[in-house]
Amino acid sequence: MGLLRAFIAVELPHEIQQDIYDKATVVLKKTTGSLIRWVPPENMHLTLKFLGDISPSNVDMLTQMLRAEADSSHCFDMHVSRLGSFPSLRRPRVIYIGIQAPAGLEALRHGVESASRRLGYESEDRAFSPHLTIGRVRQDVTASDGQKIRQALENIHIDSLGTARVDSVHLFKSDLKPTGSVYTKLFSAPFKP
Repeated sequence: MGLLRAFIAVELPHEIQQDIYDKATVVLKKTTGSLIRWVPPENMHLTLKFLGDISPSNVDMLTQMLRAEADSSHCFDMHVSRLGSFPSLRRPRVIYIGIQAPAGLEALRHGVESASRRLGYESEDRAFSPHLTIGRVRQDVTASDGQKIRQALENIHIDSLGTARVDSVHLFKSDLKPTGSVYTKLFSAPFKP
């Protein structure tokens, strides 16, 4: 068996995934057309740690690590709001919905990052910026296309898309297909009550 492309994430309730899609993606599609590759609602998640290509034999070690992290974590709520883009609004490459990070989310991410490092996975160089990727700008867009995307982003105002209860952490594998990524949950670790 070959390597698995894997990541650790928390999920959102289906209702919030669909609300994000309806209030942001559908509206943006009307003005940007096919300039952006959109993430299907069921693929929207908050990545805590991208592991990259891992050996299937490492899955047991990662599940034990997630169990330990979940045992020291408590449920928390995260507020989903505001539309944005990376690296900036002037040069959008990734379209996202932001998350107001409570202390519980930051503690979980820090714990996952530290435990992953102890298992030999590289540390993330960038600061944690909790967000849900909803689209990626195509590589071949022209300057006028970029302007069109920027104007569309400036004209949409999203205040709040709800609050999501986080009560578990998950290990996913990602299979890259011509039609987009397919995510499969390999393991879930519920937080202690």
